[in-house]
Amino acid sequence: MPIRPPRPAAALALLLAASGGVARADDAELHTFHCLHGCPIGAPGIDDIVVREIYTLASNDLTKMADWVAYRVTPASIGPSGERAWSADPWLDPAETLEKEDYEEAPRTLGIDRGHQAPLAGQSGTPFAADTHILSNITPQGAALNQGPWQRLEAKENDLARTRNTAVYVLTGPLFERVMPPLPKADERHRVPSGYWKVLVTTDGRLAAFIMDTAAPRTLDYCAARVTLDEVELRSRLGMFPRLARRAFADLSPELGCPA
Repeated sequence: MPIRPPRPAAALALLLAASGGVARADDAELHTFHCLHGCPIGAPGIDDIVVREIYTLASNDLTKMADWVAYRVTPASIGPSGERAWSADPWLDPAETLEKEDYEEAPRTLGIDRGHQAPLAGQSGTPFAADTHILSNITPQGAALNQGPWQRLEAKENDLARTRNTAVYVLTGPLFERVMPPLPKADERHRVPSGYWKVLVTTDGRLAAFIMDTAAPRTLDYCAARVTLDEVELRSRLGMFPRLARRAFADLSPELGCPA
């Protein structure tokens, strides 16, 4: 599992700890402040772990999508969305990631947006907002989903961080539960997601989880997409919060505008 090093000026602490000081794929632990209670486990060993100042992700060499992305929203990190300048991930081999040309004609022919996994608005208060546009953080997401319920849920993340003056930790990623049409201009092997999951958690032990289909209508109430943490883990085939010996979370969804 290759680890892409942060740029020299980064203030992140990234540690791979393994027995005897030797990092092996079967016992390595990833330590990054984006992941509360540990980063997800169970992603393929071919994934590249990319750690940036505003997110950590596991980029899959086969699908060319991130199996999971972890980020943290705080009152200070939130800002107005600015210009979008898409770019391939410079820390990945060209054969391991998509380029901006691969998305040409896809919005028109497939009805998709370039959907951020770590969202722009939640990081626009930082000097690193442009890193949200790197294509390892982007997926081809249904336009109605991206501009409708998914965006409204992201706005609620920001509202919660502001109103409660707290950090909101988010894990998110794609689902591949049916075959989707490929990007028409992509020249690399890849796979378009059929849906998305998201788990939000706070340091005081509250959690909310959601799954939405990429074909969800713009009018979908994101509260209707609430699921259990177990369902997210089973469908994503990932284990969340591996450093917790006992998982007993209170319901965070009322703080996101959902009925208890």
